[in-house]
Amino acid sequence: MKALTIFVAAVSFSGFTVTQSYAGYESGHAAALQIAQAPSALADGEVRKVNEDAQKLTIKHGPIPSLDMPPMTMVYRVKDPAMLDQVKPGDKIKFSADKIGGTYTITTLEPAK
Repeated sequence: MKALTIFVAAVSFSGFTVTQSYAGYESGHAAALQIAQAPSALADGEVRKVNEDAQKLTIKHGPIPSLDMPPMTMVYRVKDPAMLDQVKPGDKIKFSADKIGGTYTITTLEPAK
């Protein structure tokens, strides 16, 4: 009779989840590795300044776990200049940002509900 060994591990870090499973017999084994991007949560913020010429927003925001960033006020470039027309200083927003080409850039922007 052949023995069956199963090992399952899951690790989560910086927005990624890694799941690894092993199932094997005495005579051999099979392994599978699956990496899935966890959905990014939107951060809460308040628009402090809109700079259309530089295509940037100054935002006072809460923590951004995906960027390992604490609450602060910071200037961000926008991925799409049309985002600047959607907001004005004082607006409460939800947004996501990524580091693109070494610059923190807003990739998603929506009004807070």
